Amino acid sequence: MNRGRLPFAVICILALGGCSYTPLYGTTTENRGVVGELASISIPEADTRLGQIVRNDLLSAMRPAGTDAQDRYRLDLALVKSRSRVIDKEQPNVTRNAVNVTAKFALFDGPKEVYSGKTFSHVSYDVVRQPFADMQAENDATERVAHELSTDIRTRLAAYFSSR
Repeated sequence: MNRGRLPFAVICILALGGCSYTPLYGTTTENRGVVGELASISIPEADTRLGQIVRNDLLSAMRPAGTDAQDRYRLDLALVKSRSRVIDKEQPNVTRNAVNVTAKFALFDGPKEVYSGKTFSHVSYDVVRQPFADMQAENDATERVAHELSTDIRTRLAAYFSSR
């Protein structure tokens, strides 16, 4: 690190300590913080495999085993999955498909919707014209899409709770 930058970095760190900056997942004695709010979200059962993966990821991240928070909020998810061809004509022996998923979510506090959003993910995979390998590649891409969506939804919910 340049010697001229070190005093500037120290001043910035000290200035942040003096303001009302708090970590995103920090808690205080007055409130439960973002972690407590996330733990009080219930998510209804999903009827698709993709929905199950997203729901399980969200529950694992927001309500770890042993969490005894009361359900205050409900998170409704609507997932739309499609598949598209990415490469087809440029190389005759190579095909690349993509799994595209759009997720709409709404957070309810009782009957009232308090926050909603929309996110998407696009993951591509190779098609090698072997039925089992192609099926596994698509399933893997679908799982990666689900993990990306759940991470994005959790981050957006945490940002919402931290800004209230």
